Amino acid sequence: MIINKVIRILILCDIALVGGLGFVSPIFAVFLTRQIEGGNLEVVGYAAAIYWIVESLVVIPFGRYLDKNHGEKDDLLFIAIGSALAALSILGYIFARFPWQIYLLQAFTAVGLGMNVPGYTAIFTRHIDKGKEAFNWSVRSAVVSAGAGVAGALGGIIATRFGFNALFIGVAAFVFLGSLLPWLIRKEIMPKTERGINIFIGKDATPKEQ
Repeated sequence: MIINKVIRILILCDIALVGGLGFVSPIFAVFLTRQIEGGNLEVVGYAAAIYWIVESLVVIPFGRYLDKNHGEKDDLLFIAIGSALAALSILGYIFARFPWQIYLLQAFTAVGLGMNVPGYTAIFTRHIDKGKEAFNWSVRSAVVSAGAGVAGALGGIIATRFGFNALFIGVAAFVFLGSLLPWLIRKEIMPKTERGINIFIGKDATPKEQ
């Protein structure tokens, strides 16, 4: 295969997450101004600011935590939980009526993405095909960008024809299904180790001297 199984599954996970959010992003400002009481361009700006600020605050601590825990079980868990949180946040827009509820959901989404990103990049980096690093990242970028572009167009069509609630339900389901994909590679990830000892199979994981 041109790309190994772990990288393929991770790319699919990203398509589900970024593509799912891509359904919502282009029409999010319209949703806020039309469906939220008191919604205006200021609310749109505050909502974006809260998302980016919260993500910037949580992503580094999450990354440091994952680096301190050897093995990839925690990384995989962070990817799955992060995507699931994003799905729940999207579903929450159905019940939001006031700006403060939107701000809370944006913060919730930011925590989810803040968990997903370090776990995703950690596993992607370790399992990337040697000698094909640029190619693997390029494939990921091209496929995810194309998916987000198509999702943006479809999001507008779905919202226009079926309403915001139908869009949010469909996108939440799509992102949630994507959160299950990491478990397809659970057998390929490295188990947690401590001081060179594999605590799951009890074997010495430290390389032997020749």
